[in-house]
Amino acid sequence: MNTPAIDVQAVSRRFGEVQALVGVSLAVGEGAVLGLIGHNGAGKSTLIKLMLGLVAPDTGEIHIAGQPVNGPVFREVRRRLAYLPENVVFYDNLNGLETLEFFADLKGVARRECPGLLEEVGLAPAARRSVRGYSKGMRQRLGFAQALLGNPEILFLDEPTTGLDPEGVREFYEILARLKARGVTVILSSHNLAQIEERVDRLALLQGGRLKAAGTVAELRAGLNLSLAIILKLRTGSAAALMQSLALVDGCTLHTEDGLVEVRCGHDRKMAVLEALAAHAGAVADIDIREPSLEDVFLGYAET
Repeated sequence: MNTPAIDVQAVSRRFGEVQALVGVSLAVGEGAVLGLIGHNGAGKSTLIKLMLGLVAPDTGEIHIAGQPVNGPVFREVRRRLAYLPENVVFYDNLNGLETLEFFADLKGVARRECPGLLEEVGLAPAARRSVRGYSKGMRQRLGFAQALLGNPEILFLDEPTTGLDPEGVREFYEILARLKARGVTVILSSHNLAQIEERVDRLALLQGGRLKAAGTVAELRAGLNLSLAIILKLRTGSAAALMQSLALVDGCTLHTEDGLVEVRCGHDRKMAVLEALAAHAGAVADIDIREPSLEDVFLGYAET
């Protein structure tokens, strides 16, 4: 990896009697999307605030775009960062456009950006409606629009799809894909593991303030060797030889129900199972391979 966009080294932080983070180290490359996952209280929001320079670490160092967050140049670096907190709060006496213009003025961004951003997040029809009447999902869209003001280079998103309906979630991730294509680095904290599984480059799993695991979804799966399921629909009258071959594959279990055969095995035995199936291909009418989900991976690490 070249100089990372974000470099966290052995960071710890305590709030009174609560040890929020303990010796966390991770690096995020430019243009990458990192998913932060963990139970409530695992330290995700604290880590984001440390990376933004909103909270100082007790120990350790953080560099953003090559600059220390406590250094004299970081004020300038911060202008290239954007943050969407988990709970978005706005002035209810302003409408959507006025709210975005207010944030544009704070950021030193031209107000002419605002209508286009409202269009991008799907709020153009409600631009002149009072924010007081916005739903939770609409407020979340408005918060996302303010985070996008000024074309940030690094984007921190804390539970960004909270309150969004399925269409809103789809539109959010379409925008995120466009940002990634432009080279924007994204830190995405989420409890919705199914949503982010195919949309992040790497994951960092926090547990009790410590970095429990980090890597791609495939790497995290491999680290646990969780069992996968191979579901077979067999042709009538041609299953006996295949079942005998499968029974000889070490480390696999077979379960038959409603005309289907479920083969469970560790990832390291998948090819052996497929070789057995290939030798009896005529007996198989259909096959479905189900890898462990990100939720399975998360629970697997949480229990170790």
